Amino acid sequence: MAGPRERYRAQVRDEVKQHAWVQIAEAGVSALSLNAIAKQMGVSGPALYRYFASRDELITALIRDAYRSLADTVRTAYDGGTDAVGLAQVIRAWALADPQRYLLIYGTPVPGYHAPDETTAISDEILTVLVEAVGPDRAVSFWTRLHGVLSLELAGHFAGRDVDPAGLVEREISELVSSDRS
Repeated sequence: MAGPRERYRAQVRDEVKQHAWVQIAEAGVSALSLNAIAKQMGVSGPALYRYFASRDELITALIRDAYRSLADTVRTAYDGGTDAVGLAQVIRAWALADPQRYLLIYGTPVPGYHAPDETTAISDEILTVLVEAVGPDRAVSFWTRLHGVLSLELAGHFAGRDVDPAGLVEREISELVSSDRS
């Protein structure tokens, strides 16, 4: 059981991350600033550096949280009996619910930032579920088809066009799965 200091530290870290997500949503990850977050929280910039040693450490924490959330969502859905098409829709729903999370881990890389190996290892859990769901030969194709549609959708490239992204995801993954059985 965590003591009062550990609980307080966890609460402050969570509050910093919430402010970070708001900044990312408003101005993008490149505008993320611990000093700006400190100002919003009514503390000095150096005070936050006790909780996150650097902007990169904060970004790493956000990436880990995003990957963990998606990995847990995908694993829970698959273990609950969701098929490949359903998994694609679960991932799409996760991305649409909070596009900033999706874009942080699958969008444009953050200039000068390199995620630690243990952070990206969480993303392997997602691919492991896809390998279980569609087999090793199709898992990467599943991933690329889904992320292609999601990236276009989140970037607004389907706006004003007669495109149903949910239907497109379903057709892409259904085609992939049925071609595996041929």
